[in-house]
Amino acid sequence: MGFSIELLLLLLLVAAVVALLARRLGIPYSVGLVVTGMVLAVQGIGANVPVTKEVIFNVLLPPLIFEAALFLPWKDLRPEMPVLVTLATVGVVLAAAVVAAGMHYIVDWPWISASIFGALIAATDPVAVIATFKEAGVKGRLRVLVEAESLFNDGTAAVLFSIIAGIAMGDEATAGGAAVSLIVTVGGGIACGGAVALAVLYLAGHTDEVFVEIMLTNIGAYGSFLLAEHFHTSGVLATLTAGLMIGSMGALKGLSKRGRIAVEAFWEYGAFVANSLIFLLLGMREAQQNFSGMWWPALVGVAVVTAGRAIAIYPVSAAFRQSRLRLSWSHQHILFWGGLRGALALALVLGLPKSIPMHDQIVTVSFVVVAFSILVQSVTVAPLLRRLGEIPG
Repeated sequence: MGFSIELLLLLLLVAAVVALLARRLGIPYSVGLVVTGMVLAVQGIGANVPVTKEVIFNVLLPPLIFEAALFLPWKDLRPEMPVLVTLATVGVVLAAAVVAAGMHYIVDWPWISASIFGALIAATDPVAVIATFKEAGVKGRLRVLVEAESLFNDGTAAVLFSIIAGIAMGDEATAGGAAVSLIVTVGGGIACGGAVALAVLYLAGHTDEVFVEIMLTNIGAYGSFLLAEHFHTSGVLATLTAGLMIGSMGALKGLSKRGRIAVEAFWEYGAFVANSLIFLLLGMREAQQNFSGMWWPALVGVAVVTAGRAIAIYPVSAAFRQSRLRLSWSHQHILFWGGLRGALALALVLGLPKSIPMHDQIVTVSFVVVAFSILVQSVTVAPLLRRLGEIPG
């Protein structure tokens, strides 16, 4: 059974009701959706919907990344690039290494299986992070850091994952080959995103039709992603690049004033719909997962992923302690605990070939980590923000 118009409308109605109830009850919208999705699946409603990598990765993820990048102001982002690039590269590699070592030595997973799990779970997920921080009303430098870091490190984690998965499938592992793969994947993704963005801005500059401008930004979001994936480069980085360029350059050369207002409103709504569907589908998929006999690896997985995130944040932040880019302790704590996992990790794990050693265990532990992230961490992020004085109490 797949998606039908009736099921889609039902899910959107459920999302609207959950949004109203979540606000009244004072719980994160994402948590309400995941729990509701689990209840729906247990009741047999939409239980057979195929929650696949293609649905999450190719359909729902591009608009969320594009919308987040569209609203990231380049003038605020540019000064933070040294910190962001370091967190998204060194931080992700450190986190993946800690997770891999923990799963290998504590639960005796083979190195290749532990490394694949470490890579796919290392990146924080922009869907979960951005939804939570928007609800909490976080603004200023902290919001830029958290949202941008969650977007940028996805590209690194996806590249790292593809390299390790390739090794597991029999590709030759050399330092030179890994470096070339990294350059091609990252550079190719940025190039694809930049090319599509320039084409969209050029076409938008020759019209003042609002609906055409909205349509062109849709092409920018999905076209950049699909073009990059076609050439086996990073679709995440491509869409991120396209969103940043269109958001920063659109007002100067491309989108009309009316068009920009309409485009921003459209993408806010589009992100809300995609967010709602992703969290409902995650809840449905969680309810279908068999966790019997997997509690020890799952608990270890949660522990080492949390430890890996700490190693990714605090030592890396220490490198900037004596510079103008110094991160306050409160910002470091929030970056650590606000490093939520979600749709991206599940999209990667659902795309794992069955031939990968420990395939079923990797899938199960990944779902437990994502569930902990959404149901525990996202619930406690807002109280932590208030405790640290980042939002009003």
